[in-house]
Parts: sequence; structure tokens; C-alpha cells
Amino acid sequence: MKYYIIAGEASGDLHGSNLIKEILQQDSQANIRCWGGDKMQDTGATLVKHYRDLAFMGFVEVIKHLGTILKNITFCKKDVIDFAPDVLVLIDYPGFNLRIAQWARANKIKVAYYISPQVWAWKENRVKTIKQCVDTMLVILPFEVEFYKKWHFEVTYTGHPLVAVIQQEKEKIITKPIAEKPLIALLPCSRAQEINVKLPIMLSVVAYFPEYQFVVAQAPSVPDELLHQIIGKHNVLLAKDDTYNLLKQATAGLITSGTATLETALFGLPQVVCYKGNPVSYWLATKLVKVKYISLVNLIMDKLVVKELIQNDLNTANLVAALNDIIKPGMMRQKIIADYQKLWGILGAKPASKIAAEKVIALAKP
Repeated sequence: MKYYIIAGEASGDLHGSNLIKEILQQDSQANIRCWGGDKMQDTGATLVKHYRDLAFMGFVEVIKHLGTILKNITFCKKDVIDFAPDVLVLIDYPGFNLRIAQWARANKIKVAYYISPQVWAWKENRVKTIKQCVDTMLVILPFEVEFYKKWHFEVTYTGHPLVAVIQQEKEKIITKPIAEKPLIALLPCSRAQEINVKLPIMLSVVAYFPEYQFVVAQAPSVPDELLHQIIGKHNVLLAKDDTYNLLKQATAGLITSGTATLETALFGLPQVVCYKGNPVSYWLATKLVKVKYISLVNLIMDKLVVKELIQNDLNTANLVAALNDIIKPGMMRQKIIADYQKLWGILGAKPASKIAAEKVIALAKP
């Protein structure tokens, strides 16, 4: 059967790649065309567009790139029609994917949505569109089942795909230390616009911790020149496409809000969650977003497990204080690690990618 999969970010590329592996296990004749990244392409799917050309974060940034986004939507529709898939699989990335879902429904194309848009945080009315346009919704956060039940929409909880991925990674033996000093991991994300804003602030604490080696996790899509320019003369190492190995070896981390905060937690690494965006975009978000936390860890646990430094609070003094709280043995560090163990229990041990593939294949069948 034919599958068309759309992911617009690095996390979607990871989850999409594991979904594709499972689809190919269950449907050896699968023909898969996708928007995503290197990981999805490496599984054998035909990559149409790379997420590095798609990911625009924030209200202002989306408006600035609206022309490009509209061109991508037009191109996507034509490419889907030409490919004529048995099922269209959308992975998160709601601003783009929900438009495509509406169009797909009008064109009688079956739609599976894997990893729900965060409609519980903002734009809850999007659920009306989801109910109208999505045949199968696959959610990865436990509380999303109850959220959708409130809207009288049945969804499938697959479990979180990171659980299996990270459990497997944790079992691998570390063969070579990244550095002789204890490490502090910096995860500034994979978008150039966010790296330019957040990484300089993260790097401002390096001089305060000379006994530690700071290491920046470099996503494959991030050019070396960009990071070298920002890092300058700081004594900082790069871990290119080696984030999990870094998280396994580090003592603590400064982590950009998003999927990376959950990955860091599942590795058991105490962290400080960092976010800073365009001031106008942030102001608009404060008026529209209705969640207590920005970190997935805190959202799932429904309490403040890890420190969040947001917008103007993300500064050198606060970062130094927050890091000092978690890098040395003590009550704060022990409490975070204990809460991480509870997080594993909440997420459960379901084979998320396998379950998602089963549901997608079932929908694709005539």
C-alpha cells in the first residue's frame, strides 16, 4: 500500500522514522513518500521536503514566512494527488497539517494523525476541525485521551514513542567519554532562529563553571558555521548528531522547551528548561496559551518537576543559580530524579510505534 507522511520538525522526523520502520515490518510492500528529515529518509522513504525548510516558530515568524508556507501547501496538495496514497499520515505540525487534513477530507483521502496537536494548550476549537477531517487520531500523552473524550471524540493512546527509543539507548554501553571533565549539556534546538536567541544566553554561564565541560548538541540540520560563530572563543565542544550519548554522560543540562525536555528526563538528567522567543510572539502566546507549564515533563506530571526559565527570566544570573541547584548532590537533584522515575510509570511501556503502524495500516486497507 501507499503511505504519504508529513512531519515538519526534528522530533517528528524521529517519531516518523520509527513509525516507518514498523509500517515496513508489517507491510513489506509499503511505498512511502514523506516530508521530514534524514531519519525518515534513512528508513527507505522517499523524502520530498526537509523539515529544515519548513519549521517556523512563533506568530511573527509565521507571518514573515507566510508566502513560503502557502507555496509549500500548494506544492504538497499537488504532490499528494500525484502520489495517490491509500492513507495520509500527519505528524504533529498543526498549522500546516490541519490545513492539509481539511483539504484531504474534501478530496476523499483517508487521514491518520499521529501525535496530536496541543489543542489542550491553545486553539481548542481546532478539535472541531480534527473531528471533521481526521479518521484516526493517535495520541502519545496519557491526559489527551480524557481531553478528547470531553469532545466526544474517540482516540487511541499508543504510549509515548520516546519510551522505547530511550530504553533501548540506555542499554547501550558508553565506549568513549566525550571529555575528562564532568559535562553540562546544552540543547538549543534545531531551528536557526531559536539557536541565535537562546544559545548565547546559555553560553554566558560557561565562565561560572570552570570545573565542567560544556557541550552543545548539534542537530544534523544545523550548519557548523552557525554554531562556531555563536560559540566564538568559549571553551565548548560540539556533539554532532550525538545528543543521546551526550545526555547519557552529562551531569546536568540546559534544555530548550519541547520534546528535548522529555528526552532529557527519560535519561534521568536534571535540567533547566529554557525558552525565549520574539517579544511580540511571546506576548501573544501569554494571551492565548492556557497551560501552567511549557515543559512536557511538568505538563505530564502536572507539577513543577524541573525549573522553567522563560523569556526575560532566561538570563545569566538565573541560569547560574538554577544550575548550581542541580549539579551537586542534594535534595533538589534527588527530588528531580525521583520524579523522573514516576514519569516513566505514567507514560507506561506500550510499543507506541508498533501500535501506531497497526492503526495506520488498518486505515489504509480498502
